[in-house]
Amino acid sequence: MSRQAPGHTQDSCAPCLSSAQFQRRYVNRHRLFLFSAVAGLYFVAALSAPQVNAQQRREREPNIIYAGRRTQLAAQADGPIILWGFTGREEVSQANVFAQEENFYYFTGHNEEGAGLIIFPAAKHDNSSPAAAGSSSTGHDDASSAPREILFLPAKDPAKEKWNGVRMSPTDPDITARTGFATVKPFAEMRAEVEKLAKIYPAVFTILPYEKELGGYPHEKQVIDWLQVAAPQAKVKDIRQSIYALREIKSPGEIAFLQKAVELSLDAQLEAMKMMRPGLYEYQIAAKMVEVHAIGGSEAEGYAPIVGAGPNSVALHYDKLSRKIEDGDIVVLDVGAQYSGYSADITRTLPANGKFTARQREIYEIVLGAQNAAMVTLKPGVDLCKKGGHSAYKVSYDYINSHGKDLHGKSLGQYYIHGLGHDIGLDVHDPGEYCEPLKPGMVVTMEPGIYIPEENLGVRIEDDVLITPDGYKLLSERLPRDPDQIEKIMASAKDQAPAKP
Repeated sequence: MSRQAPGHTQDSCAPCLSSAQFQRRYVNRHRLFLFSAVAGLYFVAALSAPQVNAQQRREREPNIIYAGRRTQLAAQADGPIILWGFTGREEVSQANVFAQEENFYYFTGHNEEGAGLIIFPAAKHDNSSPAAAGSSSTGHDDASSAPREILFLPAKDPAKEKWNGVRMSPTDPDITARTGFATVKPFAEMRAEVEKLAKIYPAVFTILPYEKELGGYPHEKQVIDWLQVAAPQAKVKDIRQSIYALREIKSPGEIAFLQKAVELSLDAQLEAMKMMRPGLYEYQIAAKMVEVHAIGGSEAEGYAPIVGAGPNSVALHYDKLSRKIEDGDIVVLDVGAQYSGYSADITRTLPANGKFTARQREIYEIVLGAQNAAMVTLKPGVDLCKKGGHSAYKVSYDYINSHGKDLHGKSLGQYYIHGLGHDIGLDVHDPGEYCEPLKPGMVVTMEPGIYIPEENLGVRIEDDVLITPDGYKLLSERLPRDPDQIEKIMASAKDQAPAKP
């Protein structure tokens, strides 16, 4: 999926969504439309699951992992770090399912609305300071090496819980064990704590809005407005880049979640190959893929499903899903599952009738050749930049531009209109700079594409790879890319299909 991530500066792919909550609105609207047939599965799961965990991720990393991230972040600031989770009021749609603000989740593993977090700077460890009131270490044996921190949660509200289910609260007897925070307070007390900190520290840190002309993303702007009221004398500094640098390198747990999301996405793509035929609608293919994700344990898609047939194959983020697939169409399927908050991003391009035309195969094999050529170069130190001498993108572009022609005899590079790849993680476009060298532990997509509107011919092949110390690991290797293998799968499914009466 060739969207640009928030914070990326290179114009190497199509515009990204305007905010995380806008993306969730998009995904949930499509999900509601596509898979009402499997809604009953979620209802049954909700009834059988422990009520107290209703709004938490199905899986999360151990508390010590989140605590370690907070320790790393505290070491990079000389003042308190103040973060909010989503309030739950960012999205009014009845189809919306709450999902936590990604940076907040990265440091807490908490997936309920209305939470806040203060991380005290590692340098300020004397318990005599007023800021230490009500704070403590994270429970490590060596308290001097751990930052003090406070998690703020909404107070217990039995009336609200009758409608929305049980939520964590500061007064729960097991709250420390469940959250990994030694100190958990009511969210209503967070302002008083910040006011006190502002008398001690000349600056506080948070995530500053980066679209300043438009006032920033709504959530980020809301936090800044609140801080300026609670601590008007304190200078507000940006902690975004420090957070992003941490998020670029995935932990073993994050890689496991991403691999699970990838596996579910591959299962869905294989089902789509077997199901694909002229006469179906794009939304029917998407619905099958979403169903496979959901039954396998995915809580959502990482982005609105893209199934574009014929003329829609050349629209990178086509989302209408309303066209009847016709004989001779090429169909782009860019659909990725999310698992425990982590999103895969997988694309395959199929012939609607199970057999590539000569021209479709020609363009497909050029895209595949570009992807293979780029992946051969992948290792730490290489980048995805459009410029520079160590660019995997340049390898993919040069391959496309030197193979094949359009109908007018011109090179095909002009039809490669987005970047080669991007980071994935808690966001389908996770933090990561295209022109910075790749590092071990990064997970990125490889997605060259050619889109020729004049021919109603778009081809994209997208896979997810883990950068290793000496190269890469193809996480999506199980899903065929070779056009002969794809045709074989589709032909076998057609042979096994029951005869029509």
